[in-house]
Amino acid sequence: MKKLKLKLEPYRLNVPEWGSGDANNGAFIIKSPKDRESIMIIMSDGLDWEHVSVSRKDRTPTWEEMNHVKNLVFEEDEVVIQYHPAKKDYVNNHPYCLHMWRPLRAILPTPPAELVGIKSKSTGS
Repeated sequence: MKKLKLKLEPYRLNVPEWGSGDANNGAFIIKSPKDRESIMIIMSDGLDWEHVSVSRKDRTPTWEEMNHVKNLVFEEDEVVIQYHPAKKDYVNNHPYCLHMWRPLRAILPTPPAELVGIKSKSTGS
């Protein structure tokens, strides 16, 4: 996880129950790259996990918005994941919230690129 002083610090909310307010914990409101409306970000790093929740008041964040937050919060070579848990393990405290997770003591496996799609030689994607 990136240290937040440069990118997100100006957008920090003073809500102690949402994070200790250090470089890897806290609550922030940024503008969506899609429609300039507010996006709430809550970050934490406990129990050997980095966690980022991303929500909007009116709808679930889009892929573009999640990717924007991922690029703000995590280093470009860090892999993060969105889990789809078993129904019995669902927790839903906000109807329009998605989460990104990264374990601190494990490397997340990723599928081979050819199973995802065709990689362009010019862009690397």
